[in-house]
Amino acid sequence: MAEVANEPLFELMKRMHERFDKVDHTLSEVKHELNAMRGPMAAMSSDIANIYSILGRHDDRLDRIERRLELREFAEPRVPYAPG
Repeated sequence: MAEVANEPLFELMKRMHERFDKVDHTLSEVKHELNAMRGPMAAMSSDIANIYSILGRHDDRLDRIERRLELREFAEPRVPYAPG
């Protein structure tokens, strides 16, 4: 039976281990970058929701003003604003 040399196998395993360490380190950096972006994205989402809320209140207020001034009969039919 032919004898198998373990040296090349061990060297291969060492190189694979080094590469996996690099991949693990890079993955850790990517996770940190994603976590750093999560905060501003949540803030932006909240800002957009606030803008939609303000637009809705302005739309309601304009409707009340138009009804009070009896301008509704001359206006085109309006479709309610729905954020999408």
